[in-house]
Amino acid sequence: MPYYHDLREYIATLESQGKLRRIQAEINKDTELHPLVRWQFRGLEEAERKAFLFEKVVDGRGRRYSIPVLVAGLAASKDIYALGMRCAHHEITQRWSEAQLHPISPRLVASGPVQEEIHGEDEIKSAGLDEFPIPISTPGYDNAPYLTAAHWITKDPETGVRNMGNYRGQVKATNRLGIYCVSPDTHLAIHWNKCRKMGRPLETALVIGAVPAVSYAAVAKVPYGFDELSLAGGIAGEPIEVVRCKTVDLEVPATAEIVIEGILPTDFMEPEGPFGEAHGYMAVRSWGPCFAARCITHRKNPTWVSFLSQFTPSESSKIKQVARENIVYKRVRYDAGIEELKEVALIEMANSGRWCVLRMAHGTPREQVWRALEAATGEGKGLSLKIVIAVDEDIDPYNTELVVWAMSAAIRPHEDLRVVKKLANVHDYSSVAPGERAAVAPMISPVAKTHEASILLINGMRHQDSRGIHSAHQWNAPRSLSPDIAAAEEIYGAGQRDLGRPGLASA
Repeated sequence: MPYYHDLREYIATLESQGKLRRIQAEINKDTELHPLVRWQFRGLEEAERKAFLFEKVVDGRGRRYSIPVLVAGLAASKDIYALGMRCAHHEITQRWSEAQLHPISPRLVASGPVQEEIHGEDEIKSAGLDEFPIPISTPGYDNAPYLTAAHWITKDPETGVRNMGNYRGQVKATNRLGIYCVSPDTHLAIHWNKCRKMGRPLETALVIGAVPAVSYAAVAKVPYGFDELSLAGGIAGEPIEVVRCKTVDLEVPATAEIVIEGILPTDFMEPEGPFGEAHGYMAVRSWGPCFAARCITHRKNPTWVSFLSQFTPSESSKIKQVARENIVYKRVRYDAGIEELKEVALIEMANSGRWCVLRMAHGTPREQVWRALEAATGEGKGLSLKIVIAVDEDIDPYNTELVVWAMSAAIRPHEDLRVVKKLANVHDYSSVAPGERAAVAPMISPVAKTHEASILLINGMRHQDSRGIHSAHQWNAPRSLSPDIAAAEEIYGAGQRDLGRPGLASA
């Protein structure tokens, strides 16, 4: 089956599958819109969640917008994510693996509907971003409306290699946006810092409302230099068509709803934040560059797309969970060559990246288990992992009660736990206090690199020791007993034998 041509075809599929709720009542984007969608994440089972399309949006000043807003449309649930991938649940991991192993480069076309309307630099000074109903994500806490589903496209100024990542964008004016990058290791930050040393701005294009594969690729933590638009092509199974921007030397998806072109100056920074982040805390104000828009292009009658973030579970945590699970799966199964790996689960309530469970084949040799655990960490890069656990294949890795049972029944802490040192993640407030990050510019000041953190590796597979794998029957092997236990065994055994039952040693 061909992949979606555009977001509109995908929205029609959501509706035909009963996964879209159209809201035709007037909804205030500044106070109501995101909180209304959030309710379903606090009170409904995941399978009951839906995408929301708000068709009559107003703001706190009473302005009415003609542009609808799609929220929770990409990852309200695993069902909706699978629709976005255009595959069944059980095919998601294979589709992701194929996309990473065999990416498909985008195809340049002469024109596309994303440039049906073009607004130049002078025009957007008076209207610009005000044309769009950009929601306030956390009313009462966020300091402005934020772009939450904007995919920022840049190129390495030395190599020309493209990067696409999803970063929040604080609306500061009709033609200006703040941006938050968590550290200098963020791929966009690498590009920006190279341009800063060259004394030039970084050309940038923001994409809103592309096909789902583009969004799924944009949030993925792939290695530096891996083109996310090629990853999106691999997910779609066909090239993503792109067009050249009007004012910057970049290419963008031809059928996207909206593109904002401009530059990120490198000679000054401004305050950015606070914003309600997916780790459950308010991300405090820090310093970052300020995007200057030069041109806005969009389709006629475009749709605005917004990710629901804040405390897990949310659309943000779900879209990250699936992408990151499959990044780790590829890292362990293919990069490290560990065929015994059956499944990777990142627990959503641990911010889809701090608690990782590997489901391994029965009988996996002990050292192979440790290789898998170490490979999952990626040497502490790219993810904020804190705990990685290996369990047997009969344990559901998403069932935390079963995982806890497996650990409590199987592990011997002196043999089955290891601690791996790593650099801290600034969103891990156990390592970096919010106040320390607030006083710096994360894109140029590696505050996390001055703090030590660690990852706990847990071998929670049953019946292991340094000699290999025990079977259940081996627990019945003869063993020496202390005199007190031997005496108790004799008394207990005598009573049990009278009842025709085995003693302690064979129980």
